[in-house]
Amino acid sequence: MAGIAGMLPLILIFVAFYFLMIRPQQKRMKTLQNAIAAVKKGDTVITAGGLVGKVTKTDEQYVEVEVAPGMKVKVVKATLAEVQPLGGKPAND
Repeated sequence: MAGIAGMLPLILIFVAFYFLMIRPQQKRMKTLQNAIAAVKKGDTVITAGGLVGKVTKTDEQYVEVEVAPGMKVKVVKATLAEVQPLGGKPAND
């Protein structure tokens, strides 16, 4: 019985850690993956490297992003850090 009582604080710490840290992170990752899978022309995206631009073309693995008027960059979908749907609020307003 003393062994279980000694392990109880460690178990409680693990349970708290799971609900406060691991589970919310898994939800955020699932939401991001769904947003990346649904990215379409006109969406504003932010890459892991910090590029911000508007999607002009999508592919199975790649997205073409216009970062400046007339300047298009081909980006791997897996490197997208954030997707703002069409008509979303601009970053500097």
